[in-house]
Amino acid sequence: MKKIVLVDDMEISNFIISTMIENIYPGYVVHDFTNPVQAFSSLNIIEPDAILLDLNMPEMDGWAFLDSMQSRNMSYQVHILTSSTSELDRRRSLTYSNVISYQSKPLDEKELVKILQ
Repeated sequence: MKKIVLVDDMEISNFIISTMIENIYPGYVVHDFTNPVQAFSSLNIIEPDAILLDLNMPEMDGWAFLDSMQSRNMSYQVHILTSSTSELDRRRSLTYSNVISYQSKPLDEKELVKILQ
């Protein structure tokens, strides 16, 4: 049973991805957070198999989230899921060893299957 953490300040984005995961992989456990600080503090409790992380969020953006993971030697797999189409953001994501993919919203079902296999 895989555990997935969704971190996006937009509740509707979490709802859509969560629903897609439940439809494709009904046995997966999905933890969704609209507050990245709460999400980060829950990582060691949840021990996720994958994190789907937005970049543009208030209070703690995706980069600060990744930096915090890195400074605490957390190696959970991260898939960036963002509305940013910036090539600079895409290149910056490559500097994090635990970032597995960089996806643009909206995420389609095929891409979600690739991410979660």
